[in-house]
Amino acid sequence: MGVRERYDRSSLFYNLLTFGEDLRQRDDKRQLYRHAQGRTLFVAVGTGNDIAYLPPDLDVVGLDISPRMLERARPHAERYQGRFDLRLMDVQELDYADDSFDTVVTACTFCSVPDPVRGLRQLRRVLKPGGRLLMFEHVRSEVPMVGLMLDAMTYVSRLLGPDLNRDTSRNVRRAGFRILRERNVYFDIVRTIEATKPTAPGLEEGAITSGEAL
Repeated sequence: MGVRERYDRSSLFYNLLTFGEDLRQRDDKRQLYRHAQGRTLFVAVGTGNDIAYLPPDLDVVGLDISPRMLERARPHAERYQGRFDLRLMDVQELDYADDSFDTVVTACTFCSVPDPVRGLRQLRRVLKPGGRLLMFEHVRSEVPMVGLMLDAMTYVSRLLGPDLNRDTSRNVRRAGFRILRERNVYFDIVRTIEATKPTAPGLEEGAITSGEAL
């Protein structure tokens, strides 16, 4: 079963499964998303719950691979205090020109993209030089025993959608972004990653500075 089919199937009970996480994580998402500005691409908008955490008055495109997720997101998009368009699209094959967006936002997205580096390279392509990538993601723990447990759990979790053991920080670097800051939200398995598209060649593999201000 493909990603689209899995998320179409889970759209009916997705909010129930994520209700507790939404309550715990909403302040962390607001803190991250407040850095969004200008034309913004929201990748894997899902059922639209996270739209409420964006700052107002942005020009946002929210995309998802699942038509049923987009149907559930529509009421949230219509209530957004700004412009919000919904598009059915695969992040691995974005139908936008180079340098189209000032900000890209993701929320628990790259635990499900089949080829995460390919998807991240597409985001780098459509982001303007100096633009910001704001990610809220499940990642593999760096604690050995916890990492192994997540490896085992992923065999079950991917039946509903996400992998729980992605090395997303490494994938962000491989895609050519410079990471500005990382912060653990829940132990080290839920993390925010703030990165930028370098403004000049040769800066793609910039080193992480923990806690560096935006």
